[in-house]
Amino acid sequence: MDQNSTAGQRALRPDGHRFDRHRNREILKVFNTFFHNESTAGVLLLICAVIAVTFASMPGGERFARIWDAMAGFSIGDFSMEMSVRHWVNDGLMAIFFFVVGLEIKREMLVGQLSSIKRSVLPIVAAIGGMLVPAGIYLAFNAGRPESFNGWGIPMATDIAFAIGILSLLGNRVPAGLKVFLTALAIVDDLGAIIVLAIFYPTHALHLDCLLYVVIILGVLVLFNLAKVKNKYMYILPGILMWYFTYKSGVHATIAGVLLAMVIPSKGNINELRFQNKISFLLEKFKLTSNRQMNVLTSPEQQHIIHSMDKEIRDVDPLMHRLESKLHPIVTFVIMPVFALANAGVALDFGSITSAGGISPVTLGIFFGLLIGKPAGIFLFSLLSIKLRLADKPEGISWSQLAATGVLGGIGFTMSIFVNNLAFSDPGLVDIGKISILVTSVTAALAGLLAMSSVCKGKAPELTARQILPDKTNKVKHD
Repeated sequence: MDQNSTAGQRALRPDGHRFDRHRNREILKVFNTFFHNESTAGVLLLICAVIAVTFASMPGGERFARIWDAMAGFSIGDFSMEMSVRHWVNDGLMAIFFFVVGLEIKREMLVGQLSSIKRSVLPIVAAIGGMLVPAGIYLAFNAGRPESFNGWGIPMATDIAFAIGILSLLGNRVPAGLKVFLTALAIVDDLGAIIVLAIFYPTHALHLDCLLYVVIILGVLVLFNLAKVKNKYMYILPGILMWYFTYKSGVHATIAGVLLAMVIPSKGNINELRFQNKISFLLEKFKLTSNRQMNVLTSPEQQHIIHSMDKEIRDVDPLMHRLESKLHPIVTFVIMPVFALANAGVALDFGSITSAGGISPVTLGIFFGLLIGKPAGIFLFSLLSIKLRLADKPEGISWSQLAATGVLGGIGFTMSIFVNNLAFSDPGLVDIGKISILVTSVTAALAGLLAMSSVCKGKAPELTARQILPDKTNKVKHD
């Protein structure tokens, strides 16, 4: 009996095996589609925020808060560390979030939209406008109010997961270049937020001895990078130690994640030419060892070839890319939802945002900063840089689409809540800030969706090679 007829009999077995395999493939396809859909992250964040607000607003909502206020820690010999669950989320898990953000920033600076001076000007200038104008609006509403003045950093942030998620809802109607611009803009925005966080929002008085330890560890990691050390544990273990001393120094612990990302190697162990030659050789060798009577499971020689190919693939893939690929889904589908559950839980008492004198200045500053300041800053600074010939308007993108993108920039959420927790010492102001951020972010999401729907009609043109490939001129040099 030939191989085809045997395969046919196996396919027609009445035990349901073929159906099960088909069903499993369909289930896996659904899960893969779900976890690779750009809108999924934003939807999941929104669901977690709604859950947190719902529990906090229900009778007995303080029990939900007690979960996050419960103390947790560990001890090793004489060393012990204990924080509330919320602090472990905000200082620990979010350090991983900032580590991935740092890797994204580094990647964009090396090979992405920020890799050349000419192409990076527009998103950088737009992001600066999108930070300065909202901060100015907030300060205008809170001038002379020392208790709330420190919240100026809240409306400066953009939640990239929500913003990209809204764009993806419109499918191929949105020009791909617009997604590239918004992504680069949000990454620069994140970088600005990180700088503001490190300089203006220390968690307590600075301890210079701990900062010195941070600098020493960072210096060692830089030497590892220069020495072309590619073992991930040689970076992760000192990175954990750097996180601890950053936490103790008074600078927010999450900054350690960004510092660690900057020293992760961006080159593989072998170059592309050697990889191509080696893989071609192994493929030819694999063909020569092929035997119709055996499969890979029963061929030690083919197994050895496959393992060799796997090693070559790992060697050519930079550690920076491997870590980003592995951690990105964890950050998107675990850390950010947990952060939303831990920090978005606030009873929607709209009476708290009003007072005898009217609406709270914190609410006004956040609402108008994000909803008006963000779009105005992004659009006006973009317009100015293009008119002054400092930057070029992206191909295939209209002025109205650029303006609509600015509206999506008003979705603050994750980073805004993060800054909000650090900005105020009064728990009442923290709650007012959370309510204001939630209401404004939802409003900005709806307004952005409507704006994008009105300016993106019909299928958008495909992304051109010129928009994808880094500009060869004015190239920024990187090690």
